[in-house]
Amino acid sequence: MNITEFADLLTAAAGQAEPQRLLMVFVAAELPADATEAEVQRHAEQQGGSLRPVLCVDKLPSELADFDALLAESQRTGIAWDLVFAAGLSGRGGIAPSGDEAEQPLKMMVGAIESGSVSNFLAFDRAGHSVSFY
Repeated sequence: MNITEFADLLTAAAGQAEPQRLLMVFVAAELPADATEAEVQRHAEQQGGSLRPVLCVDKLPSELADFDALLAESQRTGIAWDLVFAAGLSGRGGIAPSGDEAEQPLKMMVGAIESGSVSNFLAFDRAGHSVSFY
C-alpha cells in the first residue's frame, strides 16, 4: 500500500493480520546555533534543520478518528511541532500491544530520530501529508 496521507496509515494498520499499536514521535525542526547561511536558507524553505523530538504518544488505530483528531490532541499540549513520525507495533495472538509494551519501542524510536535514523518510520507534516527524506 502506498501511504501518502495519515488516513492511509490508519487504513493499513486496520488491515494487518495482527492488531497494531501506532507509535508517534512529534519533532520540531530547528537550526543549530552555528548554522551557515545556506542552512538558514534551506530551513526557511522547510528543507533542512535538525529534528528534535518534543512529544511522543502511542495509540490504537481505533483511538484515532483521523489526523485532525491527532492534531487537535497535540495542540492541547501546547507543544510546538513540525513533523510527526509514525511506526506500527504488531500484536500477537489477536491481542494488540499494551501501552506498557509500547514504552521501550517508543524510546528506541526517539533515540533513532535523535541520531538521524529516520528511514524506518513514516513522516507526516502538520496537514497529515507524508514527507520523504532524501
